[in-house]
Amino acid sequence: MTIKTGDHLPEGKLAEFIETETEGCSLGPNTFNVSDLVKGKTIAIFGLPGAYTPTCSAQHVPGYVQHAKELAAKGVDEIWCISVNDAFVMGAWGRELKATGVVRMMADGNADFSKAIGLSADFSAYGMGTRSQRYSMLIKDGVVSQLHVEAPGKFEVSNVETMLAHM
Repeated sequence: MTIKTGDHLPEGKLAEFIETETEGCSLGPNTFNVSDLVKGKTIAIFGLPGAYTPTCSAQHVPGYVQHAKELAAKGVDEIWCISVNDAFVMGAWGRELKATGVVRMMADGNADFSKAIGLSADFSAYGMGTRSQRYSMLIKDGVVSQLHVEAPGKFEVSNVETMLAHM
């Protein structure tokens, strides 16, 4: 079943490569419970098929990086990019796109979170296995308040401009 507006995010874990060691977060990959991270926060999440893929690298992530201040001005506490990659790849990709400290590059290594929200997709025809569909959602205290899921092969509604327009 696909998640929809008004639903609570399911329990799940995502990993993030931490660049700077802090209390409670060691340098390198750290795994977090989604429910802990979303509690009391407004989070703009966008999911995409893969790190270093053309549309994701040229448009999707850069759009959210460029408009991060506008999202913050509208009450967004954090921006997450979720992809079915490992935390090392997501960390490197985030550094390359200058997203570090702006967009949290969250790894869904086994596609468990993408499957739990009903937004996984079979990219086996492209040699990529199970991946995430392209989508965006706005989460308020763990509840989906906006959801925009792309048609296969499209990039029209999960962009930051659509999210901002619906806020």
